[in-house]
Amino acid sequence: MSLLIKEIVEDVQYLREDVLNEEGEKTGKKNYFVEGIIMQGDIKNRNGRVYPKDVLAKEMKRYNETYVEKNRAYGELGHPAGPTVNLDRVSHMFTELKQDGSNIVGRAKIMETPMGKIVKSIMDENGTLGISSRGMGSIKENGKGILEVQGDFMLATAGDIVADPSAPEAFVKGVMEGVEWVYDVASSSWEVANTFDQIEEEIKQVARVSTKELEARSAKLFEKFISSLAKS
Repeated sequence: MSLLIKEIVEDVQYLREDVLNEEGEKTGKKNYFVEGIIMQGDIKNRNGRVYPKDVLAKEMKRYNETYVEKNRAYGELGHPAGPTVNLDRVSHMFTELKQDGSNIVGRAKIMETPMGKIVKSIMDENGTLGISSRGMGSIKENGKGILEVQGDFMLATAGDIVADPSAPEAFVKGVMEGVEWVYDVASSSWEVANTFDQIEEEIKQVARVSTKELEARSAKLFEKFISSLAKS
């Protein structure tokens, strides 16, 4: 079973580099970058998972060859509901992905897209952002009570740019990670029950209601989620 797996790293660096003309003079424009550890290997992360170093190295090589070297290693602003990269929400492009010990280190350029401009504005205001990797793969307990990501792990994106996840978004994340996704070769996309976008939006509204109503609505949404699985 392939699960949607997300890991958030908050310790990333923001960089602004001057754009130079052909004479090497400053143009007054700047390029924006984020860089840092994207994924950690051979260590139990805060989600209780371990990514073996060899699994990360193998997938980094594939992702570099398939995406980074072909200038299509995009990432989004915010938490998407599935493994597909939505071009209308792209904010950055990874220009480098390499191994540093057991970890994977990345560097991404912020693009001149609508979402990229939002990221630049947050950076200019010294806001705090994080990187959330997004991939597909199976997880197995290794006999020591630790969930180990298996060799079929594949990155959907090396990282999306995110803020600290709120409770409703964390609930959505937990629901999505417990769902089996199937890759449709004909459409070249991952598919699951088509009601998830609607469910996610409704869950986000929960934060604005009372505790009593929150519990009632959460129960109804969970029933709706289970119903959508039965129909898929």
